[in-house]
Amino acid sequence: MADPLVRFEGVRKSYGAGPAAVQSLDLDIARGELLTLLGPSGSGKTTTLMMLAGFELPSAGRILLEGRDIARLPPHRRGVGVVFQSYALFPHMSVAENVAFPLSVRGVAKAAQADRVRRALAMVRLESYGERRPAQLSGGQQQRVALARALVFEPPIVLLDEPLGALDKALREEMQLEIRHLHQRLGVTMMYVTHDQAEALTLSDRIAVFEGGRIRQCADPRRLYDRPADAFVAGFVGENNLLPGRIEARDAESCEVRLACGPVVRAEAVDAGGPGEGCLVAIRPERVAVAGVTAAELGEGALPATVLEAIFLGDHVRLRLGLGDGGEVVAKRPAGLGALPEPGGAAAIAWPEGAAFAFRDAGARV
Repeated sequence: MADPLVRFEGVRKSYGAGPAAVQSLDLDIARGELLTLLGPSGSGKTTTLMMLAGFELPSAGRILLEGRDIARLPPHRRGVGVVFQSYALFPHMSVAENVAFPLSVRGVAKAAQADRVRRALAMVRLESYGERRPAQLSGGQQQRVALARALVFEPPIVLLDEPLGALDKALREEMQLEIRHLHQRLGVTMMYVTHDQAEALTLSDRIAVFEGGRIRQCADPRRLYDRPADAFVAGFVGENNLLPGRIEARDAESCEVRLACGPVVRAEAVDAGGPGEGCLVAIRPERVAVAGVTAAELGEGALPATVLEAIFLGDHVRLRLGLGDGGEVVAKRPAGLGALPEPGGAAAIAWPEGAAFAFRDAGARV
C-alpha cells in the first residue's frame, strides 16, 4: 500500500511473562477504508485498536498516522475518534452536549459547535433528539450518539471496539447496515473490532483475522470466505466442514486425500504438505449437493452417505450426513428443491470442482 493512512511496523505488545498479546504486527490501513479486526477473545485485535487509540503503549515497533509516529503520543494528541461497546455517554448531559464535548475540549467556538453538532446528528438521523438525555434513548439511538460524537471533530480515523455487542440481534443487524452506509456516504476511515464473523462480512472492505497475537489472513470478505489461507481461517470465518485425512498424491495446485472416514477426495492444495502428510479438507456446507440416490447414480466423485438429521430452518434445510467410517458432513440445501430421504435413509453427496481445500494438520490421524 503506497500511501496508507495508518501503518503498523513490527508492533509487539507484551504483558510480562508469557506469549505476547500482539506479535510482530505489520498492517496498513488505506484512506477511506473500513478495516475489521476479527478474531476470538484474546487474539490481539482489541489490543491492536487500543495501541492505535493511545490507551496501550506498544512494547516494540512503530505506529504511523499520516506518516507521523504516534506510538508514544497520549490519546488526546492523536485526534482519533473512538466508539466503545459501553457508548461512554455522559448521563448528566443532553445528546447535543455529549456530541459537542470533543469540540469543547478542542476550543472550538460555541457558534461553530452548534453547527457541527447539528450536522453530526443529521448524519446519524437524530436531528430532533438534541435536548434528550442518554437515559431517554434506546440502545441503538445511544450507539448513534456515540458515533456522532466520534465523527463531529472530523478525525482522520474512527475506531470502533465491539460497538454493537450490547444490542439485540435485530437491532444489531440494523446498525451494521447503518454503519456501513454511513461509511460509504462519508468516506471516513474506520477500524472496527468484532468477534462476530457475519458482522465482519457485512461491514468490511477488508478483514484481518487474528489468532494468537498474529494476523492469519487479511483480505476482502469474499476472498476470505471463498479462499481461506489456512485451516484456522477456514474454521473461524463462516461454517466449514473440516475433514481430517492424509495426502496420497499431489501436484502444484491440487491433491488427492484419503479421508479418515475412508473415501478419497480431490481438493485444492492451498496450504497442504506432500504425500503421506496429515491434512484437513474444508468444504462449505452450502457447496455440498445432496441427492436421495446412490453415489453411482449421482455421478463420478459422488460419495455414499446416510442422512443422520434434517432440520428445517425456513429458507433452507440443514442436513447432517454420515460419511464412511464415522465421518460426518453438514450440508445446507434451499427449501423447496424436492423431497429428501428421511433420517436413516441412504443418500449421496458431491461438490463442484474447486469447492474443497486442503490445509496442513499435523494432528490428523488416519
